[in-house]
This record gives sequence, C-alpha cells and structure tokens, in this order.
Amino acid sequence: MTQKTPASPRCAAIVGPYLSGKTTLLESLLVAAGAVNRKGAVKDGNTVGDGAPEARARQMSTEPNVVTATYLDEEWTFVDCPGSIELLQDGLNAMVAADIAVIVCEPDPAKALAVSPLLKMLDDHNIPHLVFVNKMDQQGASVKATLEALQNVSERPLVLREIPIRDGEAVSGHVDLVSERAFQWNDGDRSTLIQIPATTQDREAEARTEMLETLADFDDSLLEELLEEVTPSTEEIYDNLTRDLQQDLIVPVFFGSAENDHGITRLLKALRHETPEVTAVAERLGVAGGDVAVQVFKTFHAGHTGKLSVARVLAGKLSDGDTLDGERVSGLYRMIGQKQEKLSATAAGAVVAMGRMDSVTTGDLLTAAGRSRPDGWPETLVPLYSMAVHADKRADEVKLSGALAKVAEEDPSISYEASQDTGELLLWGQGEMHLQIALDRLRNRFHLEVSSQRPHVAYKETIRKPVSQHARHKKQSGGHGEFGDVHLDIKPLPRGEGFSFTDSITGGVVPKQYIPAVEIGVKDYLGRGPLGFPVVDVAVNLSDGQYHTVDSSDMAFRKAGAQAMREGMPKCGPVLLEPILNVRIAVPNEFTSRVQRLVSGRRGQILGFDAKPGWKNWDEVACLMPQSEIHDLIIELRSLTMGTGSYTWTFDHLQELTGRIADDIVAQRAAELEAN
Repeated sequence: MTQKTPASPRCAAIVGPYLSGKTTLLESLLVAAGAVNRKGAVKDGNTVGDGAPEARARQMSTEPNVVTATYLDEEWTFVDCPGSIELLQDGLNAMVAADIAVIVCEPDPAKALAVSPLLKMLDDHNIPHLVFVNKMDQQGASVKATLEALQNVSERPLVLREIPIRDGEAVSGHVDLVSERAFQWNDGDRSTLIQIPATTQDREAEARTEMLETLADFDDSLLEELLEEVTPSTEEIYDNLTRDLQQDLIVPVFFGSAENDHGITRLLKALRHETPEVTAVAERLGVAGGDVAVQVFKTFHAGHTGKLSVARVLAGKLSDGDTLDGERVSGLYRMIGQKQEKLSATAAGAVVAMGRMDSVTTGDLLTAAGRSRPDGWPETLVPLYSMAVHADKRADEVKLSGALAKVAEEDPSISYEASQDTGELLLWGQGEMHLQIALDRLRNRFHLEVSSQRPHVAYKETIRKPVSQHARHKKQSGGHGEFGDVHLDIKPLPRGEGFSFTDSITGGVVPKQYIPAVEIGVKDYLGRGPLGFPVVDVAVNLSDGQYHTVDSSDMAFRKAGAQAMREGMPKCGPVLLEPILNVRIAVPNEFTSRVQRLVSGRRGQILGFDAKPGWKNWDEVACLMPQSEIHDLIIELRSLTMGTGSYTWTFDHLQELTGRIADDIVAQRAAELEAN
C-alpha cells in the first residue's frame, strides 16, 4: 500500500438498529486496541459505555458513548450511538462530525430495511461508511442474503471484503478477498492464519472477481487490466478500495462476532488504513484555513462538572483557556465513557469535551472569531409524540422549566411548549420510550418528581343556527347597584372566520362607553361554550338594551353580555369541532398498502400517494386525519414498517363531529370540569 497512514486523531461513529450489538462491538474494539483489560457485557451492566441510569435500567444505549483510545500509536475516538429509532438524532449529529461511520447490522435479510434511513443520511451527506455484519457465529447466518437485502436499500454499491469459511452450518473463519489469506476464528482470541480450504476456493475466486468488477466501475485502468485478464497487484486493489471509500463511492462490507471477538482486528486494521483524515470532515463542513475550528455534536449536563460540550476539533490546536466566539473554554477533557481525563491541549482531529460554555449549543461550529451552523448539519427531527407533564410538587414548577431546557439542550429532538389551546405543558419527542427516558433524566439528574398523561385534544365548538337573546343583570345591595340590559343577536360564521362583534345601537339606549364592556363579557363566555370547549366561528351583534344613570357600569354590562351568551348559546344548536391534520406518511413502498389500511382505521381520508422524492423505493402517503387519532400513530406505524416509517403534519381545518364519539368527548369533558 502506498497510502501514508494518517497520524492525526480520527473518529468513527458506530451506528445501527437496536439489538444489532453496537455496544458489544465497542467493547471488543477497546479490548483489541488495548484500552481495557477486560471486556464488559451489556447484561452485566459493566460496559465502558451505557453508564447512565436510564441505559442500565433498559440494558440499551440511551445516549452516545464517547470513548477515546490508542491503537498502534494512533488516537481513535469511537462514538457508540443509540440504536433505537426514537434516539436517532444523536446518531445523525455524531455521523456528521465523524470521519467514518460503521453500520452494525445482524445477518438477517428481513432486518436490512431498518438500516435504510442511516444509509440514506450517510449518502446524502457524502460521509464514508462501511458495514459490519455482526453475530455471524449464529446458526444459518448468511452474508450473501444479507448483502443482497442491504443492496436493495443502499444507493452506493456494497463491496464484500471477505467471505465466510463454514464448518457445517456454522461460520468458523473468513477469507480476505484482497490478500487472499484465510483465518480461523478463536473465541476470545486472535484468529489463526490457515490455508484457504478447498471447499471455499471457488467461492473466493468468484467473490474476488465481483469485488474487482465493482472497483473497475470507478477506475478505467483497473477496468483495462480486467478486460486484458491482467491480475492487479494487491497494492493497487487496496489503493482503489481506500480512494473509493473515502470518496463515498462504495460501501465495504465486513463481518464477524463482537460477542466472541471474531473479525474485530480485521475491522480495526481496515479503519486504520482506509479512514480519511479530519481534513475531509473540515472540507465537508466548509471549514477552511488553519485557525482553530471546533464542531459541537453533543451536550451533556453532568452533575460534578456541569455542562460539557462534546466537540470535534476540525482545524488548529485547541487549548484549555482558549476563547471561542468570546466564550472561554473552562476545562478540556478526553472522554472515556462516563469518565473524563483532563487535557491541557489537543490537536486537530481529536474529540474533546469543553467545560462550562453556557451559550454553546449542539450544532455550533466555533472559531475564535464567531460561530455558525454548517450547511451540512442534519436537521432536527420533527416531533412525533407528546405527553402533558407537570411537577408533582407545586414548588418544583419553576425548577421543572429549567430542567426541561437542559434535557432539550442535550437532545435537540426533544422540545417542550405551553399549549395555548389546553394550557398544558407539552413534552415532545420521537416516541413514548424517548419521552420516558427524558422523564427518567428529570428524576435521576435533577431530582424532580414528574407525572405525565396523554395530552388533551384542542376541541372547539360552534353553532348551527342564529338566536336573539335578551339578558338583564340587576343587583341591589345598598348604595349603588348594578344594572345592565342587552339584546344580542348570535349567529354562526363560515368555518375559519373566528369571532366577530358588532353593534347596531341607536338612540343611545346603551351608551357608547359601555359597548366595549359587552364585548368583553361575550368573550369571557366564549372560553367555554355549552359543550365545555372554546367557541369559534360566531358573530354577535348588540342590537338593543337599557341602562340606568346611577347603577349602570362597565362591569354590569360585562356581566349582562356574558349572561346573554350563557342563556342563548344552548339554543343555537351547538356542535363539536375536532381539529383535522394534513399528514404525510413516508414508508418503504412495500408497506404502502398497510399504511392505507392504517389511515382508514383511524378515521383518516387518503388524498393520494406518490414516490418520495430522493428516496429509493419509498412512498409518501398524503391524508387527512383527526388530531385525536395521531397521538400514538408513530408507535403503530413503526410496528408495521420495521421501525422505518415516519410522518409530518400540519393543522388543516376544524371539522364537525357528531354521534357517539362526540357524545363521549362531551361527557368526559363535563366530568373533568366537575372534578376540577
């Protein structure tokens, strides 16, 4: 190989679906690199990563595990990203900052589809990536079938770098297709070099030819050699593989077993020799020149160190105490899972944690002169699931707001808002588990007891027919009394018109100074109509009335206006309105028919479907759905689509709702109001 091994620190993001074995792979890589003496296990709760209480309780990654180690005198940072689709945001952010992504998957063709969103994101951002097919020591594991299934969801050609050696149904080793050397696997130990078994030689020759033909698609001189039946040198093949990987033209495929340390050293060597330097990431994110530039890709709020901004140094040398965009770096650390090692300075390529940079957020590209958000930074995921939350103790309500801000800062795909329609504090995320993890963080890190419930739907009500209503408010209790007399004409407005108030008073029967008070009284009532919900699309006209020179006042006419509405509205044929959303559901096209049935079963109206722009073999289904039906839509959608389906929504209109569903909603609302 002619390529000089990069000396600058490098970074690999380890990504893949839930249960693919990423955290176990991280442990194996650390053992192979000599960073730890003893390999931990997820089930035993003693891994370097997954140290947070939320992760230990679920035996799964709930946030990125950032670990820096040294392999053959080179510094490597591995970022083990959560596998749950609900925790995807952290993985997207880490991949953009990394030199390469290692996609971990199982040897199951049926599960290949779960990898498609990751492949799409990596291809869109031109991030070099390879595949590690894990758990190949399982009975019946098939690299070929898995490779074919993965190719169906990858825009880039997959290049198999090795083939399995089989002992009956079990895989017992591999043959490297470049060096044409065979290795026997040994559980928990290095592989043994062996002769290529005779039963494997034909398959090896065929697979090697396929690899070379794929590489020849990107190299004319290699193509000429193949056409002339000239065998290319090993060095030439390695050069082609390295160049094509670094340019994101191909996706190399390796395999092994992280549980038993099979194929790990081979993977490490491939990463070491073929991963590009940090300058490629800097170019991808638009960083030019040698001045210090730092890309923040994760934020933690740690109890003893305070806020930590985890970042990749893209250019220059970063030292503790440096100033970036006017803010001083107060502590510089190397991350080793839940632990930190203090540093005085670090070079370009390193991943570090910067202490107490309060104004810095995930996604910031920091320099001494300022900060920006690079064009290649991934968009924040659209919120898909919400819960209404409140502190169990009233005294903790202010503390809750501050804690939620920190949780949302750690994970940008979490957000919160006070609903103007229902008055609830809504916590938004990617799914039920995502929000349960957020609630656990509030309890574990901020010592807050928080309760949650399904959010209320923002139902409204309106009227179907006009009514004229007279009301008189009269009260006498010694001294000045209260007197206000009004005649209101109440009528419905077209949908979406809102509220209108007018007056047709003549002869001063209601003095001008009291007319605004009548309008206020009307609005007071509109907050809760006869069905218990806010009233919309109603016009009210003040047509007549009376006043008293002594007892009339603004408050008296305000009460008279509210009384007229209270007495008149039940006569206007009140009807419930439910919010209807415009929903666009994106799924692999093999699931399109299932989605159509899903929409119909949730009182939805299909508007049509078409190919999703820029997505291979994906459809986008457009529909109208009641807001009450999409609360847990994402849960069922993911269940139907192997975790790949998603959707976006916008409010479309309010629609009348009658029948048993409406009766049940009104009855439930009445019970809630009575209880409160």
